[in-house]
Amino acid sequence: MGSPHLEILAYEDTPLGVLCLRRRAFLSRPGTWVTEITLNHEFLMSSYHTASERQLATQAIETHGGDSLRVLVGGLGLGYTAREALTSDCVASVEAVEFLPQVIDWLDRGLFPLADELKADARFSVTAGDVYERLAQPPTQPFDLILIDVDHSPDENLADSNLGFYSEPGLRRAKAHLAPRGILGVWSYAESSPFADALHQVFQSVTVAEVTFTNEMVDQVVTDWLFFARD
Repeated sequence: MGSPHLEILAYEDTPLGVLCLRRRAFLSRPGTWVTEITLNHEFLMSSYHTASERQLATQAIETHGGDSLRVLVGGLGLGYTAREALTSDCVASVEAVEFLPQVIDWLDRGLFPLADELKADARFSVTAGDVYERLAQPPTQPFDLILIDVDHSPDENLADSNLGFYSEPGLRRAKAHLAPRGILGVWSYAESSPFADALHQVFQSVTVAEVTFTNEMVDQVVTDWLFFARD
């Protein structure tokens, strides 16, 4: 018999391992349900603590300062970075590139909290594919913002093939996809000095922002790291 406090919405095999979408009650906050994704039974992301994912979009938009912005988001996840970008009137379009077709199916079926809101916005689209592979190819159209939230950190990747993006050659290939004044933003759960050094070799301006919050689910203070780079 299943737990009244836990609902498994999807449980599927993927090339990266077993992927699970679940809802569980936050027992210390009665009436609050949290949607989570786990990969190989390890926590990946949550709908409860999303400050750093949202700041990845807001800080990039504010720093850019332009309008009619074209935004590429690497990794759909639960949609918080994409949705935050769409809250800005300065954004003309948001394309999310998602590696796992299972996650796109969850969006289509409305299984996570932001699904219906994202699908209702005509500026939003989702593409099946590997964002790192796409950024390694010659560009077909420029983006004002490229926001990456795929791996745990530049030094802890979900797949070995992702590692090349974080190198100087990989960043130069990605930079070619940026429009003039464009910004690359990368989310990480940890600081990475080697990645920051690589960014400095490729871009004229690099900013590293810390987003610190109390994770009430485990009662711990957590810091996520955001890397922004531009010319």
